[in-house]
Amino acid sequence: MTRTPVASPRRLTVSAYVAFAAFGSFWGVWGASVPRIQQQAGIGAGQLGFALLFVGAGALPAMLLAGRALDRWGLRVAAVLIGALGGVGAGLALTAVNLTSLCAGLALVGATSGAADVSMNAVAGRAEKIAGRPVITRAHGVFSSLVVLASLATGLASGASLPLGLPFLAVAALALAAGAALFTTLPAGAVAEARDSVGAADPAPSGRWRVLPFLLIGVLGALAFASENAHQSWSAVFVHDELQAGVGLSAVAPALFAGTVAITRFAAGGLKAAHAPAVLLVGASAAAAGTALVAAAPTLVVAGLGLASAAAGTAVLFPTLIGLVSRHVDESHRGRATAVVTTVSYLGFLVGPGYVGLWAEAVGLRGAMAAVAGLAAGLFLLTPAVLRLSGMGRPARPRVVKDAEQAAARQPSARGA
Repeated sequence: MTRTPVASPRRLTVSAYVAFAAFGSFWGVWGASVPRIQQQAGIGAGQLGFALLFVGAGALPAMLLAGRALDRWGLRVAAVLIGALGGVGAGLALTAVNLTSLCAGLALVGATSGAADVSMNAVAGRAEKIAGRPVITRAHGVFSSLVVLASLATGLASGASLPLGLPFLAVAALALAAGAALFTTLPAGAVAEARDSVGAADPAPSGRWRVLPFLLIGVLGALAFASENAHQSWSAVFVHDELQAGVGLSAVAPALFAGTVAITRFAAGGLKAAHAPAVLLVGASAAAAGTALVAAAPTLVVAGLGLASAAAGTAVLFPTLIGLVSRHVDESHRGRATAVVTTVSYLGFLVGPGYVGLWAEAVGLRGAMAAVAGLAAGLFLLTPAVLRLSGMGRPARPRVVKDAEQAAARQPSARGA
């Protein structure tokens, strides 16, 4: 038997937060830079929409490949990917001068960011498992906060007429530093879990990989992400068209949503694993009720209250699902399990805005918001059955592992291996 490499829980937790901070910074800069990139590429709205499809096209296969890479080479893969994402983003900003170069750059960004997404969730899952305390939800809160801060900073840079590539170069430097810190902190090589030192329960027998439980959890994640991105993409349009808000005031709606998501993730970050099923049900019901309130809102104040409720509800859903997966998977399968759940969930993220658009064409924006409330209601109804079928309805009971020496001390036979 070989010694199990286990990083210090504190250092691994910090590594997870660093990864999510770099990831959020990148997407905050990107989101705020889209109009300038479109102008630099010299393309119209229709061509921009076509180019953005390449993000998903690059991300989906890369997510699945990242899971296998993590299981084969270990969590340090996350360090390489986070560092690479900053460089890829800077390259996109500097080379996107026409539709072709923009599409190629976005496909590469999608692949790198999708793989990094899986990897950093695996890092956070490992940290939460060995520390025996919540990490994932707060890590997602770090991501949301950095998206908002980086967006605001990029907006200020644009207003000052600074070069387009400058914010991307700043993020590239941050990502490289984060990648270097991750690489030195994370354990080298793949981790073969010692079950008596970490004490996790796997829905499948040890050593056997079953994809179905994680596909089921991914379906819940897809419903959660579809609801979240529907609001993020359409809330400004809704308050502008249905409540006759001005353009400036309409822009507050997605900011309100993103800010509430960040605050909720930090506030809910201390909830224990035993509360996961209840968190999912409460989150889904809050998302459904809030979205229904938005659909019926007669004023901006009422719509704001509904949007805040929907944001608070959706904020806890995906991190809680990833936490469930983390506590119910063998370490040798962590990468693939995280990849399956993240990839299926990401499909919902891609579909969400289009789902609203289709309903809006048929029954108007208020009817479309009611249809989004239906997604959250469906998640509420499906959650108990999915948790039962996946074997994740009962929380695992991980034991805290302080460091590698403590883990080895609990396994006397490892010393003579």
